[in-house]
Amino acid sequence: MSKKTSLEMEVKDLDLWYDTKQALKKVNMPVYKNKITAIIGPSGCGKSTLLRCMNRMNDIIDKCRIEGEILFDDKNVYRKNYDVVELRKRVGMVFQKPNPFPKSIYENIAYAPRIHGIKKKKSLDGIVQQCLKDAFIWEEVHDRMESSAMGLSGGQQQRLCIARALSIEPDIILMDEPCSALDPIATAKIEDLMRVLVKDYTVVIVTHNMQQAARVSDYTAYMYLGELIEFGETEQIFENPQEELTEKYITGRFG
Repeated sequence: MSKKTSLEMEVKDLDLWYDTKQALKKVNMPVYKNKITAIIGPSGCGKSTLLRCMNRMNDIIDKCRIEGEILFDDKNVYRKNYDVVELRKRVGMVFQKPNPFPKSIYENIAYAPRIHGIKKKKSLDGIVQQCLKDAFIWEEVHDRMESSAMGLSGGQQQRLCIARALSIEPDIILMDEPCSALDPIATAKIEDLMRVLVKDYTVVIVTHNMQQAARVSDYTAYMYLGELIEFGETEQIFENPQEELTEKYITGRFG
């Protein structure tokens, strides 16, 4: 892997508390451009909390307090007056459970571009078609664009949600356990999709599935009890972990 890999985002000395409970402790982690970074670790270790910090989704949680920095374009996203709407436009999110809008397939994709000022139908048509193609679902839905997205299978809904995230051209796509509710065939399609998307986007995925992390990611972060125990190229983390805690988790001795 090239050592010239450039940073897309950087987490620096990040602490997070939910009321009095500290969920993240002095986390430092790079996010490299056009790479897939997997965050692994046992349940409750802070994986999803860290992911949600990257586009400030934790802002909506009561009594959540954050110290430290997340640098994006050399600016701390937690500084005062930072434009959170712009951040969430550039750092998209795909959730664990597919959450399409209760609208047509077309409207699921066109909704966000329309909010951001794109009104011409021809422009919207182009965006919708391209995003569905980029998310590997166009061939399955192109003849039922006005049908409800709720009628799609779980795997199709998740790919639609990925297409929706692409519709406003983010730089980073965050994926929180995107395959945990899907069967193996649908999971394989999402994994194939990630490997294609990373040519144009930076991807950060939280996964419980270590085999998935080993298959799809370029870098892996191992977390335990709110701390980042080890970060490195995926091959190194899985084949030659430097920390005993990482080795125990990778080899299945706990977690």
